Amino acid sequence: MSRIPRSNEDDYTPAQAELRRAFLRGMTGARLCHVGSYSVDPATLPGNIEHFIGMAQVPIGVAGPLLVRGEHARGEFYVPMATTEGTLVASYNRGMKLLRLAGGVTTTVSDDAMQRAPVFVFDSAREARDFGPWIDEHMDEIRRRAEATTSSGRLRDIERYTANHFMFLRFNFTTRDAAGQNMVGRATEAACAWIREANPRVRRCYLESAFATDKKTSRLNLLHTRGKRVTAEATIPARLLRDHMRVDARELFHARLVNNVGGFLSGVENNGNHSANAIAAIFIATGQDAANVAESSAAVVYAELTDDGDYRYSLTIPSLIVATHGGGTGLGTQRECLELLGCSGAGRVRKLAEIVAATALCGELSLGSAVVSGEWVAAHDRYGRNR
Repeated sequence: MSRIPRSNEDDYTPAQAELRRAFLRGMTGARLCHVGSYSVDPATLPGNIEHFIGMAQVPIGVAGPLLVRGEHARGEFYVPMATTEGTLVASYNRGMKLLRLAGGVTTTVSDDAMQRAPVFVFDSAREARDFGPWIDEHMDEIRRRAEATTSSGRLRDIERYTANHFMFLRFNFTTRDAAGQNMVGRATEAACAWIREANPRVRRCYLESAFATDKKTSRLNLLHTRGKRVTAEATIPARLLRDHMRVDARELFHARLVNNVGGFLSGVENNGNHSANAIAAIFIATGQDAANVAESSAAVVYAELTDDGDYRYSLTIPSLIVATHGGGTGLGTQRECLELLGCSGAGRVRKLAEIVAATALCGELSLGSAVVSGEWVAAHDRYGRNR
């Protein structure tokens, strides 16, 4: 078996990357010319990648200005979006223009939590049940053990769920500017180690029980926040919809009701149009963990007609996992995109969450209007085909 070249002394150098590319050229015949062209210093990559060979270059477009009236994001923003899907940036840009004319997008972050959910195994259901009061009695010590592992994570509370002779504990942490999955995993592991020592009735403990729903969409996270729970809302005058989207507000509202039925029948956990497009494009541009799109793209959409016949539209993202510190946010390209938004560094993660939600709302309205007006396919034929 041919092993991928690796250096135990210093594996993050241009020479090591070239050695691996040469190895792969010999093994597969692939040229890897573009993969090997990059501006990032490999020495900055420990903790982000292993067996580094180069960079994936995804086109970045910009949409805007996006007018946000949030508690953390206020003003106009130009939003970087990394994607290979033609029409996408143009569609979001169109939605941003509409909502800017309508007075902007109001955004609200209503909750903030990151979880790890271990399961504890007992001899009987009764012992599992009695474990709940025991957790209450020892909460201060559990919190102390967990928080001793981190300078920024704080244990907010612990949810309890029983089934059979198992107790599932959902540890809820706040993680400041980091997404925090690794942080809360380390903290919860320390707490669980102490619990096993202190409670002899525990037979087994597994740090991950699939109940945190890490990188999986779930009904649980529609109800209980994972990451940031953020809502974006706006009221669009009917005349703006007619003049700029070529749709009637009442017809757009009717289409929304019909779509809700389609979503109900298909069993989706997102009754909107395509919030994943905005989230994935911004995630890639700003160095978020792209796999978190699985959770973050869940959405709850609500629409109504006002007494004046205008269109009120809101989007709640219950599990938006974003960071402005740690992970890939410090890499060159990704840091520049965060700086473009004014979201690089400490104290800006909720600002980023509001911008992402506001962008998603613009895309929901743009695509929904294109479908109702009959312009959807034509737009993709114009912008989304390589000729």
